[in-house]
Amino acid sequence: MIAVDAAPVSDPVGLEVFNQRLLAITEEMGAHLVRSSFSPNIKERRDCSVALFDRDGRVLAQAAHIPIHLGSLVGGVEAVLRRFPPEEMTPGDAYVCNDAYLAGGTHLPDIAVITPVFWADAVQFFVGCVGHHADVGGAVPGSISPDAASIFEEGIRIPPVRLAEDGEVDENVLELIAHNTREPEERMLDLRVQTAVNARGVKNFHTLIERMGLSEVQAAVDDLVVYTATRLRRGIAAIPDGRYSGCAYMDDDGAQSGQVPIVVTATVTGDRLSFDCTGTGVQSGGAFNVMPSGVLATVAYAVKALLDPELPPNRGLFESIELNVPLGTILNPRFPAAVGARTTTCQKLAGAIFAAFEPLLDPASAMAPSHDVLAAMVLSGDSPRREGAYVYLETVGGGIGASGARDGADGAHVHITNSLNMPIEAVELEYPLLVEAYGLIPDSGGAGEFRGGLGIAREVRVLEPDTTFSARADGFEAMSPGARGGGHGRRCQVVHNHGQGDERSMEPKQRLMRIAPGDTIRMETPGGAGFGPPAARSIKAIAEDLADGKATQEGARLAYGDGPVDAALDCLQGLTNDKG
Repeated sequence: MIAVDAAPVSDPVGLEVFNQRLLAITEEMGAHLVRSSFSPNIKERRDCSVALFDRDGRVLAQAAHIPIHLGSLVGGVEAVLRRFPPEEMTPGDAYVCNDAYLAGGTHLPDIAVITPVFWADAVQFFVGCVGHHADVGGAVPGSISPDAASIFEEGIRIPPVRLAEDGEVDENVLELIAHNTREPEERMLDLRVQTAVNARGVKNFHTLIERMGLSEVQAAVDDLVVYTATRLRRGIAAIPDGRYSGCAYMDDDGAQSGQVPIVVTATVTGDRLSFDCTGTGVQSGGAFNVMPSGVLATVAYAVKALLDPELPPNRGLFESIELNVPLGTILNPRFPAAVGARTTTCQKLAGAIFAAFEPLLDPASAMAPSHDVLAAMVLSGDSPRREGAYVYLETVGGGIGASGARDGADGAHVHITNSLNMPIEAVELEYPLLVEAYGLIPDSGGAGEFRGGLGIAREVRVLEPDTTFSARADGFEAMSPGARGGGHGRRCQVVHNHGQGDERSMEPKQRLMRIAPGDTIRMETPGGAGFGPPAARSIKAIAEDLADGKATQEGARLAYGDGPVDAALDCLQGLTNDKG
């Protein structure tokens, strides 16, 4: 919402109305993208995003979908403009790209489609959408392997190319992309949907221009970007000048190299904010590298979340922020480093930024670290529904860190991811799999005056032979540390045949593990960290955890001691007697 005193705006109500009109275009595009897509990963998990841009590639609005996708969209528009000057574009064109080095992407499964908006015989704006395609080829199903040595193992690389001309999709380009993947029919259908969704966005942009007039729209765009930049500068100016550092650790870089530090030093000088990542670990020998577009999207998310959550998501966010990310680090790798598993590194980067700002916040607003990973599992085998393979991709939420005022949220995505889970019914309908368990993990949140949120367990039984399992996550060794005396969150792990005689616990980085029919594979995600000393937790809160199954008696006694737990049990017994 536009704040009247945040910037010199002559018509704050009108500017807010205009901002909402832009967001309405993105939200409608996003709704059509989800409803019309064919792959479960987009239609069920909503692993997609849309955004609007001006002629120069400045982002104007992004739907409330997945923050990391802003990196692929911004990078994609900039790459399209480098390859295809607006003067060479024609109405009905659409461009497709995904590559991290050639097209500003963040990883290859995120395929962006960019469409120019013409008015008065010239390109005036762009609409863009990105979908995470469950497979784009490469060495492993799902196209992401933690130990991939280069981007050449990760699937088809698409530089900016024209996908449609005069509104007609180029079948040659479409088939070239699709037949380099394990699910060509889904790729072709979803790319057609992305192109059609952009056409819908162009139509809605035309309606906006018809209503307001082109010059008025362009003036409102400039005002909105200036307003956002000014409002952010005032938020930065309210922070005491100084240097604030934060650090998070990854178990390894996917190539078993030992712990990797993600270091951020934020420097506030007046109304300017700079981030220096010197000290961050060297580039990954595996797939956990992040391209600059992904770093930019992560920093923008963190600044918005920490300083002004209501800040409009547009180019003005970046105008008071400077980045120094040394080349050759895991946050700015040299070609041809693999980048498929970049999301967990981005989560750790966001966690390090939050840690840097934690001392500046009062206890009620401060927050303990969350699970800060993206736990993903991929199962693949022969498809029972069509010729060829199926690829089942799932990302599983975890525990959110407690704050100085409340317990952390249970079972949610954090930071720069925001997808849904795939419903159990959809999994069992689409794939030869049976979901045996899906729920919160008791005792997984860090103890404290306020408890960290609980992690999630998702357990799947394989029904057919020749099934492979791959996973990517972190937090098997480096667990979320507690804040101000709180306990750490529980670790992340993969369990083969949970509860059976041959049960085996493994780290959550796996590549092409063979799973026999009847066996189960279980992903357990980390819990969030606790805030404040466990001794300060109220008896009532402990009793509620026990009653709700969020803590076991054994786990509660380890965390809080026998006396508080006995008192909590007495409290529960008293409530039971009263009801009786």
